[in-house]
Formats: sequence, structure tokens, C-alpha cells
Amino acid sequence: MNPDQLADQLYAIVTRVVDARRAEQGSTETAPLLSRADIRLERPKNRDHGDWASNAAMRLAKPLGVNPRELAQEIALESERLDGVAQAEVAGPGFINFRLDAAAAGALAKTIVDAGEEYGRNVTQAGRTINLEFVSANPTGPLHIGHTRWAALGDSIARVLKASGAELASEYYINDAGAQMDKFGDSVLAAAKGEPTPEGGYPGQYIADLAAAVLEREPDLLSLPDEDALATARELAYDLQLAEIRQSLKDFNVEFDVFFSERTLHAKNPQTGTSLVDDAVGRLRKQGHVFDADDAVWVRTTDFGDDKDRVIRRSNGVYTYFAADAAYYLSKSDRGFEHKIYLLGADHHGYVHRLRALAGAAGDDPNRDIEVLIGQLVSVNGARLSKRAGNIIELTDLQKWLGTDALRYSLGRSPADSPLTLDPELLRSHSNDNPVYYVQYAHARTRSVARNAEAAGVTRSAFAPELLTHETESALLGALQEFPRIVAMAAELREPHRVARYIEEVAGLYHKWYDNCRVIPLGEEPITDVHRTRLWLNDATGQVIRNGLGLLGVSAPERM
Repeated sequence: MNPDQLADQLYAIVTRVVDARRAEQGSTETAPLLSRADIRLERPKNRDHGDWASNAAMRLAKPLGVNPRELAQEIALESERLDGVAQAEVAGPGFINFRLDAAAAGALAKTIVDAGEEYGRNVTQAGRTINLEFVSANPTGPLHIGHTRWAALGDSIARVLKASGAELASEYYINDAGAQMDKFGDSVLAAAKGEPTPEGGYPGQYIADLAAAVLEREPDLLSLPDEDALATARELAYDLQLAEIRQSLKDFNVEFDVFFSERTLHAKNPQTGTSLVDDAVGRLRKQGHVFDADDAVWVRTTDFGDDKDRVIRRSNGVYTYFAADAAYYLSKSDRGFEHKIYLLGADHHGYVHRLRALAGAAGDDPNRDIEVLIGQLVSVNGARLSKRAGNIIELTDLQKWLGTDALRYSLGRSPADSPLTLDPELLRSHSNDNPVYYVQYAHARTRSVARNAEAAGVTRSAFAPELLTHETESALLGALQEFPRIVAMAAELREPHRVARYIEEVAGLYHKWYDNCRVIPLGEEPITDVHRTRLWLNDATGQVIRNGLGLLGVSAPERM
């Protein structure tokens, strides 16, 4: 019996008890006091208190006008008649603690093995169409430590949302329009000519490397007219740098569904003669939040909590960056995404009210249709600045130094809104103090047990869950039941670190179980159904850890 099944049956009992109480009171009220969604089971912190606990009686007591402990006793008495429930006890002011019998609890092991990669997946986000934008670094240089945290967290958020049933597209917004691209092109062209970096340009060895690659592709670059040379250097270098960014992300196990070019927002439609930015102004005006003042066009974003109204087109006719933001937001709606999530860096707090106000001006609900998450800074003790870029710590350098798994896991196991300092000595160590090693080692141990069991003749040819009676088995099974709920919670709260902390708990419980319960008989001891059933539990644990690591973009080694 899993927690959802128990909650279903508990809801049926609660409904009958409420109806009976109302009948005794002569009430004609028929509206339910609790919905099925209100029946939530929690794991007691102290396992001696049982497998699951419910506060349903305490929530019902006041509207029914009865003593909560008395009501809890009535619900507990009926619950003990359920198949699979060994005991239901009342604790404190009216909590009900449920203890499952060994067979009902142990049946989960087979459920997990049979489900395989699907175990943990749920439908709590089903019906939601979400656009999740993250990283979105300018294509004018390599990815660095400032992008690394959102790359890891954004990808993991995407994974838990998809695992919870959301229809989601992860998106990278390419800032490939505007003055920074011209400065980038100027810098590459100057390097190709052997000239110093222009004022305000981009320094670093990577610019010289790009210039060499551009010259290789276009040997006649320096003989072109100045404007043509600049455009050629800019476009070729842009293609090369964007390709490097995409490869860096792929190497970091981050795959984007969409790379969206800002240039498409400014491109004129040959049929209408207008761009998406042009159209955005008109669309916002129709919503009633655009006004003209001082020869400029404004959006009244203060209607939605912004600290000031925003200019969308200056008096000289030039659009502001806010105009591109508006066109981009509207394009997401046009592509069918009802909910938009933006993941922004620590220096982007000022964008929160601006983007929410933009959603309101576009006719959306800022409290429902848009979400802006801000990530805090991350640092690595002893990290060296990139030799290529000169003033940054590159993502590729961090991967080579710490390893992709260690870096992704460490970035994924802490809340995004907390500053983070990584300890490279710890992350490179093969010890239980290293969280990623601890979890991966637990998975590798489950695979080792399975291989050794096969060699010893222990198979999953029998399954007798009533034999899983050791206290470490009860604790481990109780934790494994939680995985779907943890995934759903991580998706709802956009907090994939909950998955990391959970699989660390599972790893610890597995190691304790491994120390106490043998899958392979000792010496001449015969193979029995308890050994075969424990192999199911071993494999179920490995599956859960593997699924959890997958949601974090981290590998699950077969051997360590």
C-alpha cells in the first residue's frame, strides 16, 4: 500500500464519519468539509510512531463541534480494519499514526522495480504549458561561473517539472542584437588586424582565438571594406562563440529545447513591413496601458507595482530594451505558453517588478502567468581566472577541475536564493563527507549487490514482502514511498535541491540496511525467499537513487 492508496481509503472513512456525525446532530448539510486533496499523509520524524501520520481529525473537529481526540479515535478504529494497516493510534491532540503491516509496506519494492524509470513521475503539473528561460548569456564570450548555477538549477527544474507532467520548453534567449554585438565584432576585427582591444571592447585570449578562426574561414577578411569586414568578423565570431556555448552546455548535461534569437524580434515581416517589436507596442496599447508623453511612448507599468513607468520608444523613434522584452514575452504567449518562468542572476533584482508589470500590461495575471526567480552568487575556493578570458572563471575549466557530476550535484543541492561557496577539496574527495560521492557510491553498491547475487544464484524469482520485517527495511521502504511526493514538491516549489537531500537520506538508510540484512547467504546457508525478496528491495533502492540523480543531471555509476 502506497501513501496515495492509504489516503484514498482514509478519505472514504472520513467522509463516512462526517456524514454519521451530521446525521446525529440533525444537520442537513451535505457539502464536504475536506476534499481528497486535503488528506495529506506525513512521515513521522520518529519512526517508532509508525509509517504515516494524519491530522484529518484535528481539521474536522472544530467545524463538527466535537473533541479532536474523540474524533481521531473513531477514525483510527475504522482504519485498523483496512487491509494492509496493522495499527492506527491516536497521539497528542488528535494526530493519527498509521503502521502498515510488513506485506503492505514491502509490496512497494516490486512496484518500484516494475515501474523502473517511471517511478517518481506524477501528474501534479499536468495541463500546464510552461516556458522556462535560463542562462541566456550574451554570445560575446564563454560561459563562466556566473552562469553555471542557473545552468544546473534551470535544467534540474525543467526535469522535475517534466517528470510531474508539465508541457515545458527550456529556452535560451540569445542576446544577439544591439551595441554589445558591434563591440564584440570590433574586438575580433582588431585582434585579426593585430591591433589593441578597442575602448569598451572585449579583452582576452579567446578573442584572439576567435579572430584566428575567423581568418581561417574568411582569408580575405582584411581586404574587405571596413563595414563589410566588421559585419563579417562579427557574424563569423558570433557563430563560433554560440557553437562553443552550446557545446559547453551539452557537456554540462544541459539541453535546451529552444535557442531564441533576439534578432528575430527586430526583423521586418516582408508581408506587413513591421517587426515583432513594432507589433508589441500596438498590442500593449490595445490593452490600455500605453500612453504618449514628451514625444515618447510609455507603458504605465506602475499600474502593476513597478516603481516607475517605462519608456518603450524614445522621442527619437528608437526602441528601448524594454520593447524587446515586451515582444519576447508576447512571443511566448503566441507560442502557446500560458506560464513563463524567468531565472535571473543576483544582479537582476530590478527586473522582477518590470517583468511582472509587463505581464500585466500584456493582459496576463502577474500573480499567475509569470514567475521570476533570482539566483544568488556562487564561488569556488581556490578557483583560478581563465587563461583564455582573463577576468572570469570558465565553466569548462570548472568541469575539468571538479568534474561535471560533482559540480552539477553541488549546485543542485542548495536553494537558489542562498549564496554558495564550493569546497573543491571536498568535491574531489572519495569520502562519505562528499555528498555526490556518498549517493553515487550507494547506487554503485546496489549494482554490486545485484551482480554478486546473480553470481551466487539469488534471483528475483520469488517475492514475499511479508518477510521484510527488519527495522532497517521498514525505514528504507518508508523513505522509498516518498519519492513521487518529493518530485512533485520539487516541481511545485521550483526546488530541485529537495531531490538531492532526499536521495542522500535514502543512501544513508540503504547503507544501514546493507549492514544489517544480507541478500546473499553466508557460507552454506541455503537461499530462501527472504534473500530473493531482499534483492527486490536492493534493486528498488538503486532505481530510486538512479531516478533521483537523473533529475539532477548526474550520472549513476555502476561501479566505483
